[in-house]
Amino acid sequence: MKTNLRILLRYGAALLVALSILAPMGWLFLMSVSSTGDLSRVPLEWLPREWDFSRYTRLVSLAPNQPGNLFLHALGNSLLVASIATLISLFLAIPAAFSFSRYPGRDGWLFGALAIYMVPPVAFVLPLYFLLQQLDLLNTRPGLVIVYCSLILPFLTWMLKNQFDSLPRDIEQAARLDGLRFWQVLLRITLPLAKPVLGAAALFGWLLAWDEFFYALLFTSNISAQTLPVAIAGFTAGRATDDGLIAAIGILASVPPLFIAIWLQKTLVSGLASGGSKG
Repeated sequence: MKTNLRILLRYGAALLVALSILAPMGWLFLMSVSSTGDLSRVPLEWLPREWDFSRYTRLVSLAPNQPGNLFLHALGNSLLVASIATLISLFLAIPAAFSFSRYPGRDGWLFGALAIYMVPPVAFVLPLYFLLQQLDLLNTRPGLVIVYCSLILPFLTWMLKNQFDSLPRDIEQAARLDGLRFWQVLLRITLPLAKPVLGAAALFGWLLAWDEFFYALLFTSNISAQTLPVAIAGFTAGRATDDGLIAAIGILASVPPLFIAIWLQKTLVSGLASGGSKG
């Protein structure tokens, strides 16, 4: 009896979590396919009387005077900036985290970086603005990449350092006795064992850059470098706001993170299997 109750509570909790995640997305989708009349009807009905998918067609169209021009350009900016910033941060965080983990006495640098990371972003607006201005990188995608790397790099370093601490060091010591150098041990021994957390770190770092709004709003001034969160805010700033169009933008904006999460999930599973077999 207790076992059945425990199973029932477990599935009930899982269902509650799933509903809390999927229900807002489901309502967002219903808003995106509802006509303006359905959205303004009082009392509001759960299902639209008229299913309208024209907003999605407008958002993926490059025809003149269509919102797709702004949306697709901002989507491309977000994909490019978030991906490049994540790759650069991951490339730098791996040796930094390995060094902090394997060589004691350097924790002060790590805690210093984390302390700076905890400072509110508004405190760095002026220094970053003057830096980008001197480098002529204001309102450019490379400028946003630099700013996002400053956000992602401390987070990834801390995350990977904790993972490296949990890995067995006997294999690394044996490899060093066999003549492998620092980089060879890192590439051939440590990284294959840490492959699962590399996928998780890349996912969280990418999402951190993908959702960033504050710096992108301040350091970009037009569509040439504006990212998707800033573009979405622009859609809501008009006098006559189309709530269904904004809902459709939210649905389409969630597609790239969803595909990346699914792709990295497979990487995580394969990494766990390979890491377990090598251990």
